[in-house]
Amino acid sequence: MPELPEMETYRTLLVQRIVHRPVTAVEIEREKSINVPVEAFKRRVEGRAIANITRRAKHLLFHLDSGDILLLHLMLGGWMFYGTDREKPDRTAQVVLSFGERSLYFIGLRLGYLHLLDRAEAERKMSGLGPEPLEYDFTVERLSRLLRRKRSVLKPTLTDQKTIAGIGNCYSDEMCFDAGILPNRAIGMMSDEDFAALHRSMHKVLNEAIRFGGYMENPLFPGDALTGGFDSRCVVYDRGGEPCVRCGTPIVQDELASRKVFYCTRCQR
Repeated sequence: MPELPEMETYRTLLVQRIVHRPVTAVEIEREKSINVPVEAFKRRVEGRAIANITRRAKHLLFHLDSGDILLLHLMLGGWMFYGTDREKPDRTAQVVLSFGERSLYFIGLRLGYLHLLDRAEAERKMSGLGPEPLEYDFTVERLSRLLRRKRSVLKPTLTDQKTIAGIGNCYSDEMCFDAGILPNRAIGMMSDEDFAALHRSMHKVLNEAIRFGGYMENPLFPGDALTGGFDSRCVVYDRGGEPCVRCGTPIVQDELASRKVFYCTRCQR
């Protein structure tokens, strides 16, 4: 599932390509992927320009010049491609927004959605999300206060979008490894030094993942050399059984709160 770095990569690349451009056509192949009748969706979107694209947690918000917002959540298996009909992958797109000869294809929206909302509706939709971990005021003290309220273990708390927004399976494991803390560590047993290490690792891992385009490998457009560049840099996520890059101990693949979890029993305490 795309997480904060993947959606930030999409945002950066799409801003360069479709902002200030009008939507010339809309195709809806799966009505359940949107939230209003198809004709109403087309009427409010076609001819409108993309004024800006922002990100909140794992969502992208396409701001139309009308004031309406297209709220995207890719969920599990969702991704996007921007290009011509000839260039697009041989996959079914549930929604297509065209910008002249090139289109933005929303692929794999079986669980995800592209909802058309007004500004107030979008704000209500986002209101339950926790703070962004890379905000300037997301200090180690704030992280500690948020986590200490939870009577839980670390990974499920890091991936709870109401606690902290944007972190999922991949980056929770990567930051726990970088901080040297087991993902199944009880939060009540964490010290001030643990929270400081986790905060540093959170910034380090997320910023590096954004820099290298996240871990999802499907390119956004032909010649896209950024998207997916972090996949080869993951040191524990999806590396079960491989030797730890620090100590050589085989990485453990386990399950925690119905999620896959990867860690090193020697390097993480």
